[in-house]
Amino acid sequence: MPIDIDKVVGATLPPTISSWDPDDVILYHLGLGAGVPPTAEGELEYCYEGKLKVLPAFAVVPVFGAIASVIVTEGISINPMMVLHGEQEITLHKPLPASAKVSSTATITDVFDKGKGAAIVVTVDTNDDSGELLATNRFLIFARGEGGFGGPSGPAPGNDPPERPADHVIESPTLPQQALLYRLSGDFNPLHADPAFAAMGGFDRPILHGLCSYGIVCKAAVDSALGGDVAKVAGYSARFAGVAYPGETIVTSVWEEGGKLLIAAASKERGTPVISNAAITIREA
Repeated sequence: MPIDIDKVVGATLPPTISSWDPDDVILYHLGLGAGVPPTAEGELEYCYEGKLKVLPAFAVVPVFGAIASVIVTEGISINPMMVLHGEQEITLHKPLPASAKVSSTATITDVFDKGKGAAIVVTVDTNDDSGELLATNRFLIFARGEGGFGGPSGPAPGNDPPERPADHVIESPTLPQQALLYRLSGDFNPLHADPAFAAMGGFDRPILHGLCSYGIVCKAAVDSALGGDVAKVAGYSARFAGVAYPGETIVTSVWEEGGKLLIAAASKERGTPVISNAAITIREA
């Protein structure tokens, strides 16, 4: 059996140590398309160390190392080429600092049977060097072809937007080289750079990283509905509903509903979904 449920669920991976500084934060923001226009005060807060803030979606960056070891965990034997990123959720226990040294510990918390595949849920806690919990990531990794083992199917996606026009609609153009910029933040999967590798995955050209789209949509929602106040974000969750290609424009729709922002995003050029069932939880004052 490619996934030994009894052995895998509850397994804790060795902690990984990482750090970041303002240059890493600015590079990440530029990889999302921040800095347009370059003299706008709100954009400089993402791209200039003199007044730097950290987009909450940056919390995914320091945990790349922790996630990379999941598919080689004892009890898991799956083809990396058949693995997709299905969902991503972050909880911000406090606003992220512009520099930090952190330790991230990953635990496999669930494995769901989705019929055509298996969904592996990995929860990662990131603590700073004083031991304080900064952020918790929840990754859902979809292994195609590994379903049918009879386990629970897991919860249905929530955060459906209301049947009314969105309160905010934001267009975020991406650069043709957007994926080449974003990969410098640590996600070097050749699917996003190498045409031959993209073709092996069934794409006619390299696609944008799902987590790049995730960050672009987060920025669009924070800037439009929260006035760019990153400290108001207590959590951000999203489902990867489709791909975006570098050079496309991502259109983000935001609905203000109580203490949440409900979010959906699509490719402007193709009219196809990119992010769905997404929500930002607003931190209580």
